[in-house]
Amino acid sequence: MPLRAKVTIPAFGTTSKMSTASEPQIPKELPGDEPDDVLFSSLYGVRLVELNRPKKLNSLNGSMVRKIFPRLKEWEKSQLANIVMLSGSGSKALCAGGDVAALALQNEKGLAGQQASTDFFGLEYKLDHVIATYPKPFISVMDGITMGGGVGLSVHAPFRIATERTVFAMPETTIGFFPDVGGSFFLPRLDGEIGTYLALTSERLTGVQALYAGVATHYFHSSALGNLTARLSELVFHDRASLAERLDLVNRTMAEFSTGLPSLQEEPIQLAGSLRSAIDRCFGHSTIEKILQALEKETEQKAWAQKTLETVSQRSPTSLKVTLRQLRLGQKWSISETFQREHHIAANFMSHPDFVEGVKARLMSKPPRQASWQPATLADVSADQVDKFFSIPKGQKRMELLSERDYKQYPHAHYGLPSENEIEAFARNNSSLQKSQSVVIRDFAAKWGAKEGVREKMAEVLARRTLTTEDGVQWK
Repeated sequence: MPLRAKVTIPAFGTTSKMSTASEPQIPKELPGDEPDDVLFSSLYGVRLVELNRPKKLNSLNGSMVRKIFPRLKEWEKSQLANIVMLSGSGSKALCAGGDVAALALQNEKGLAGQQASTDFFGLEYKLDHVIATYPKPFISVMDGITMGGGVGLSVHAPFRIATERTVFAMPETTIGFFPDVGGSFFLPRLDGEIGTYLALTSERLTGVQALYAGVATHYFHSSALGNLTARLSELVFHDRASLAERLDLVNRTMAEFSTGLPSLQEEPIQLAGSLRSAIDRCFGHSTIEKILQALEKETEQKAWAQKTLETVSQRSPTSLKVTLRQLRLGQKWSISETFQREHHIAANFMSHPDFVEGVKARLMSKPPRQASWQPATLADVSADQVDKFFSIPKGQKRMELLSERDYKQYPHAHYGLPSENEIEAFARNNSSLQKSQSVVIRDFAAKWGAKEGVREKMAEVLARRTLTTEDGVQWK
């Protein structure tokens, strides 16, 4: 049996408290849930989940989550279901996020409304955790807008497809919230301080940039998706094949449908070069105040730093401080602890005035207006106020999850591009780097199965992190 969650915070206990007397209760549809907001279909061995609220950019609500749960659990046990693919209806979005406008209106009804909103987040996080620990190949198609709740349905899957229409962002600090849906786990595990930068600024990644940043594992032109699905439906797994063997077969099959990446002349890597160095320099600090000071002192990327200062200054001060704390702590959380901790953080935000104010100002006001945050400044947000988001009241239990599987690092990360740390380790231990960068790039790409994007990413890392001297190439 997989190990249960190890936790480091006394309030959470020492192990993940799963029910042993009976199976956890699977959420099911309720009277009044919307019809057809999720469509399910089968194509031989592939089971398809299609979010179907295109007019609302497939924004996620409780009705949709309750429909998906029983299907995933059913397919988990079915020998006929080989692969699960999740996508969004229409060409505009996988999912633009949770239906936060409905939650904000609900919160205004008082404690009962705030509890109902908290319950929705619990339901959503349980689904994200099931996807993150699913025992069969799971593919999320990030075609179109993939934000907030859509990120939770995609970034924890072993396979995440970006297309030319992908628009990825975690915009929660703009509405007085925090980058949830497992953001505490996946953001700190991106290269350098990319995750911190994306979380605090809500910066968008479009198309192939999601692949380069480590958010997506594959990039295809949207026109190839239909043929890819048909080919995957034909795969036959041996009865005794392990999950790793099944995933490897899916990965090899996906490689057959490669449509090529846009040229670097057409689409250079966005978070690269001196900009990427500035991001790591400025966003690596332990407090928001120090990050802002670093941005003020930045000279190499002065225009970017000034724009970023203006962006961050519009965000909720409470959200900024809670988010930075969340990212630093999340580096050590397991995937299970992540969702349990985030459930408690979300509950605190449901009773905080910034969430309702932020949603109304940014999403419900026409035109959008600047929110009036409470507290209004970083100086007014005390350490005690931030601590409240991360401490559990005495006697309160943490959320029960529906899967006992757990891990502290993504077990299938090798299906995406290599991390910067992996590139550095290989380059430092490869004597050919002293003679030729092209040789070491060739060798590393071969090790990574000639995956598209590996050469481009490694070239960028070497250009940024090495110097050419009389003695050869030296790592900075």
